[in-house]
Amino acid sequence: MTPAPHTASACPKAHPEPRPRLAALVTALAGALLLLLTAAPPATAARPTGYGADVPITHRAATPVDVNGRLQVCGTRLCNQHGAPVQLRGMSTHGTQWYAECLTDASLDALAHDWRADVLRVSTYVQEGGYETDPAHFTALADRLIRQASDRGLYVIVDWHMLTPGDPMANLDRATRFFTDITSRHKDRVNVLYEIANEPNGVSWSRVKEYAERIIPVIRGNDPDAPVLVGTRAWSSFGVSEGADESEVVNDPVDAANIMYTFHFYAASHRDEYLAALSRAADRIPVFVTEFGTQNHAGEGTDDFAMSGRYLDLMAQKKISWVNWNFSDDHRGGAVFTPGTCAAGGPWAGTRSLKPAGAWIRDRIRG
Repeated sequence: MTPAPHTASACPKAHPEPRPRLAALVTALAGALLLLLTAAPPATAARPTGYGADVPITHRAATPVDVNGRLQVCGTRLCNQHGAPVQLRGMSTHGTQWYAECLTDASLDALAHDWRADVLRVSTYVQEGGYETDPAHFTALADRLIRQASDRGLYVIVDWHMLTPGDPMANLDRATRFFTDITSRHKDRVNVLYEIANEPNGVSWSRVKEYAERIIPVIRGNDPDAPVLVGTRAWSSFGVSEGADESEVVNDPVDAANIMYTFHFYAASHRDEYLAALSRAADRIPVFVTEFGTQNHAGEGTDDFAMSGRYLDLMAQKKISWVNWNFSDDHRGGAVFTPGTCAAGGPWAGTRSLKPAGAWIRDRIRG
């Protein structure tokens, strides 16, 4: 609350008038004090984000980035600036070519403060109407979302969402341009991680590894300290979806430091074989689950919360960070909001606009 302006008060007649120099000094000090009191915000003030929104700092003493600083890979775990293992929990966007209207100041405020997420995965599709159609537009859109999430103290995964074609080398030139542009803009941030290939498929691990060893130096050229997340073959299943297992990655790792390998699962489709592969892999190599759902592999059908819970229990036990798919109002069950929520501008907080999977995952992030 801004104090009322100071008013002059009568001095007792017995006190002599201050000398001119002393009077000037008293006047200057009073003015400085008034300026300080007027400018000082109350303890519960909002923090401006730079995007026209005020973010109330109410539910936590510090943001995830405030607490953990720059992340690093230590052994098989993701660790904070002090070397302590951490587990990030958060949400992935859907394709920004379709659902950018779901990513507003208000919705990201809710993700940070109501959902209490640690991380936002920004998914830039390469094909399917994405980056290849307008590189400048989709780079600028990713840039905006990185800045908005960063303003709220969240970690950000920059997801190069290649899917079809499944060979990441097919988009090597585009990936080089995208990561050069993004890292040049955000190289001084401590909260950005780079996911270089969403779901390689139909290619060998050696081909994925070749791509990783080509694109990681591009990122390191601008941002030498950021963790890099490497997709694994067969839709980031450690090869399980194409009849292999994690041993091919364990026995032939990417030649780079400060990296993690990604694993994706959809609980209604990916059962004990996948869960066992994740468990084994996490004991041998650093793993980050950058995408999962409670439905089938298409993000549709009945939610399997029991199997999903088994995965979450394992990931909590082994400090495996995770991101859920997806923070949009797509008609499929995997999108957390009911259709029409984004066009209506929310509500984003609470559970009134959430599908069953959305309410379930919000509880797990908040927990």
